[in-house]
Amino acid sequence: MSDVDDEIEASRAPLLEHLVELRTRLIRCVIALLLAFLLCFAFSTQIFTLLLHPFSVAAGLLAVRNSEAHASGFDLMAVLSGAKNMFLVLAGLKDLPPVPGQVTKLVFTAPLEFFFTKVKLAALGGLALSFPVLAGQIYAFVAPGLYKKERRAFLPFLIASPVLFAIGAAMVYYMILPFVLWFSMSQQIVGAGNISVDLLPKVSDYFDLVTTLLLAFGLCFQLPVVLTLVGMAGLVSSKTLLSGWRYAVVGVFVVAAVVTPPDPISQTLLALPIIGLYFISIGCVWLIERGRRKEEAGTDLTVV
Repeated sequence: MSDVDDEIEASRAPLLEHLVELRTRLIRCVIALLLAFLLCFAFSTQIFTLLLHPFSVAAGLLAVRNSEAHASGFDLMAVLSGAKNMFLVLAGLKDLPPVPGQVTKLVFTAPLEFFFTKVKLAALGGLALSFPVLAGQIYAFVAPGLYKKERRAFLPFLIASPVLFAIGAAMVYYMILPFVLWFSMSQQIVGAGNISVDLLPKVSDYFDLVTTLLLAFGLCFQLPVVLTLVGMAGLVSSKTLLSGWRYAVVGVFVVAAVVTPPDPISQTLLALPIIGLYFISIGCVWLIERGRRKEEAGTDLTVV
């Protein structure tokens, strides 16, 4: 009996044992989710305050720009300088000067609107907080049915997936969301006689915007993981991905238009990083193909 057959035989278990193990792991997942939800709900006000940071940054950027515009009037160089300063602030290379009297204000118009917003926030935070436990339980249940080679190949993706999601979420939190909010607030009409158009977002609408962008960027940043897994399965090659890059670019913009709010700014800001990740995925698939060719060449030499 070969080593592969021995490995398969060792991983076999009666159906009842699999069902018992599945029930145990599901119970652990539910307990982890419930504890994480309760913890996040206990600190839901503090967590929501953290989510307001991009709004505060956007309000500060708008206040600084308005003060500079009133001081110098319309000046092309001043506009370019303001755009450069805004980029430096969003990139974390420059501190935003404090604005006296600045208050970040949101409203809610239904009695329980903020409460249910905190419940949804706690549910999302609980899912993120308990993800290591959930992923560990899923992997522990699936791993005995995999070959050693498959387990070694699957584990890096289990680590890369949350890392890429966190990178996408960080990009939203520190760059995309402040810019989108700044652009929204710049549409206000202030100082036009007896006419005033102010942005007063509801807490539920703001939370929906934040979660939509976080999930959109986080899931779309999984593209290298998905394409690499597909390449490992032999369903697509690096040559095919490279030859179809034009169709991929169009598809990325279509997906960005679907999963982001209906404005061209957030759509473009999502599409551009995904296009870069697409070409990175091509490199990952190419590396896998090269390693596979070396392994096949080594096997051929061994047989000879």
